Amino acid sequence: MDQLEQARAEINEVDAQIASLFERRMAAVKQVLEYKREHGLPVLDAGREKEVLARAAQRISEPALREYYTQVVERMMEVSRAFQTRQLEGFQVGYPGAEGAFSHIAASRIFPGRSLRSYVTFEEVFSAVASGAVDAGVVPFENSYTGEVGEVLDLLWRHDCYIVGRYDLEIRQNLLAVPGARLEDLRQVYSHHQAISQCQSWLSAHPFEVIPYPNTALAAKYVSECGDKTKGAIASADTAALYGLSILAPNINTSAKNVTRFIVLSKTPPTGGDRFALVFTVRHDAGALARAMQIIGSRGFNLESIRSRSMKELAWQYYFYAEAVGDPCSPEAAEMLAELAGACSQLKLLGSWQGDRSL
Repeated sequence: MDQLEQARAEINEVDAQIASLFERRMAAVKQVLEYKREHGLPVLDAGREKEVLARAAQRISEPALREYYTQVVERMMEVSRAFQTRQLEGFQVGYPGAEGAFSHIAASRIFPGRSLRSYVTFEEVFSAVASGAVDAGVVPFENSYTGEVGEVLDLLWRHDCYIVGRYDLEIRQNLLAVPGARLEDLRQVYSHHQAISQCQSWLSAHPFEVIPYPNTALAAKYVSECGDKTKGAIASADTAALYGLSILAPNINTSAKNVTRFIVLSKTPPTGGDRFALVFTVRHDAGALARAMQIIGSRGFNLESIRSRSMKELAWQYYFYAEAVGDPCSPEAAEMLAELAGACSQLKLLGSWQGDRSL
């Protein structure tokens, strides 16, 4: 056995001991949780965590390693908090927008009976998933009529989250108003810019002032709270019922086939599926992108789609999002990813899902 193999064998043995100690630690965490539950105490005890970190640094004799061990202990405490929160609150799902928004509808259908938590922005959902504040996130990814949600692509590039599922939701946009309002009463119509775009043909035939709003549900809530017959909102029928609004004009989206694809986010990488997604950048060399695409195809993976996005912090530079058919956990995928890593400046496996069944 050479030096490298000996070192790796030692690491494997230590990892096995760490796994056993981790289970022992989490058993103690369960006891702490029971005490907190009985006495109504919060999960986070900032004073206790400060003491644990101070002791952790003192336990390491090698000064150069103290910083890194402290980071390990911080991560363990983060995991402990997430575990305790899960036990107390159950499986948590984050989504952007208010109750009644299409993201809320999709999340409730993907995770029926689960606890849903609303966030104002897409980025807040990603951050909640990455930090362990929620167990999963549901965000819109693309619409069959208006195309991709570019901000979500950018967030997938920047955050440590993985795609573990997809769900297609048929979108039926409706013009809503307070009870008693008539179409001729309306002066302003509020909605999310994507919904406005999906209904542009219908809107252009009417003399309304169209005003973008953070999301469809908040627009409906605003109209409901105003109680003003001159204001309307574009949103779902579910949202109309939730906020006590009437539907003045149903199904006003331009395309009869209006579907939004949502993705499910997780902090944990998926371990299977027959579809996967990548993001990568290539060097500014002739044929660099073509070589990356050829590597994917040469291993037997069918490249279903590829799209580019501007790297906003770097002028005139782009990253590429690609979806391919195949098992990302197969030996062929490992070979493909290794070869692709050598050909790309940056590479990230975004996740995988089962393409032939709905969530």
